[in-house]
Amino acid sequence: MSDTNSNRPSHRLFNVTGDGDNARWTDIGVAWATKDSKGFTLALNAIPVNGRIVMRINEEKPANKKGS
Repeated sequence: MSDTNSNRPSHRLFNVTGDGDNARWTDIGVAWATKDSKGFTLALNAIPVNGRIVMRINEEKPANKKGS
């Protein structure tokens, strides 16, 4: 198991309900690659009760610019 305190999470976890433009994405946790790179350690802040779980690369959110 990886040491989750020594590095930043590489992915974010979302519970997704609905499809397309009507999809609702709820942030539910983060994930780190294991030391052997054969899996991931998941830290969940919430347990989804429906929908699907999507894991995405953890990227910085762009600054919200007013008027653009």
